[in-house]
This record gives sequence, C-alpha cells and structure tokens, in this order.
Amino acid sequence: MEMTGTRTIAAPPQVVWDALLDADVLKECVPGCTEMSGNPDDGFEATVVQKVGPVKATFRGQVTLEDRVEPQSLRLSGEGKGGAAGFAKGGALVTLTPAGAGTELTYEVDARVGGKLAQLGSRIVDSFAAKMADQFFERFQNAVAPDAPDPAEAPAPEPAASAPEPAEAQAAPEGGETDQSKEKKGWFRRLISAD
Repeated sequence: MEMTGTRTIAAPPQVVWDALLDADVLKECVPGCTEMSGNPDDGFEATVVQKVGPVKATFRGQVTLEDRVEPQSLRLSGEGKGGAAGFAKGGALVTLTPAGAGTELTYEVDARVGGKLAQLGSRIVDSFAAKMADQFFERFQNAVAPDAPDPAEAPAPEPAASAPEPAEAQAAPEGGETDQSKEKKGWFRRLISAD
C-alpha cells in the first residue's frame, strides 16, 4: 500500500520539526494511541488500539527515525504487531518546506499488512490507512498551530459601503410623509383651488 499527501501547517519548519520528534505530541495525534514512550535517537514505542473493519486489536510497535536532515526531512520506519489480528510494517518519508509564514508538510507512506488484516482486502485496509493519516495530520496541525484560522472557515468579505440614497428616494418617516411629498401635494391643491 502506498499513500501520499500534503498539509500546510501555520507554523515555521523548526516548530513543526520539534513537534514531530516529541513523544507527547505524537501520542496525542495518533488515533487510538494509549501509550507512547522513547526519544528520537533510540526510537519510540507505542501501543495503539484500533478497529479495522470487523477486526479490533491492540497493536504494539516500535518506530525509528532515520535520515534526519533538520528541519527539512526524515524517514520513519516501524512495525506493529496485533497478535492474531496480524501485523503492519512500513515507513514514511516526511518533508518540510517553508510556505510563507508556515510549513508545507509532505508525506509518502509505504506499508504492508499481514494476518487477518491482509484477509480484509486492500480496499478496506487502504481506506482505513487514509482515514488514520487524515486524523493524525489534522490533530498534528491543531497541536502545532492551535490558534491558526481554518482556511475553510475564513470570514466572507464585507460588502462595500453603498452610497447614501438621494433625498427623494428616502423613506417617509414612520407614520408620516417627507417634506418634499407634502410640498408636491400642497402645490397640486393650490392648482385645483385656483380653478
């Protein structure tokens, strides 16, 4: 299974980089993660509880960080075992590129599954993996830049102020007439009474 994606995060590359290497941040971002320990040099150990289709399992695994080029790119390699449910093994190349005041994070994932997970079929497994990636990066984005505005919820531009209406077009005061309409009626009455 291969998967790629890009996210724009409203924080500079160094801040994003530091968050990627923080066990506490990762624990909060990985869906179903109940435990996360370790460090970037020795790797991280994690316990994740997930349900893939009809199969629910507790996966215990280890992730190592390789080819680190601070704060530009790194490769994650990991393997998780879920007992009778099977296993997942793979890696991801993560690249950080400055994008204005923020960072464009690009990931390329290559993973394999075995055991009962593999029997579910690639469509279910691929859909689950894509959902997990979306959830992870959405949580990661919120953890790194919690106050950043969501582009999808940007306020609509305010309409331009319209020019004031001409005096004739202004509405009559409540329960009465404008001075101009009174003047017109008075002129018409004078004309009739003159006959």
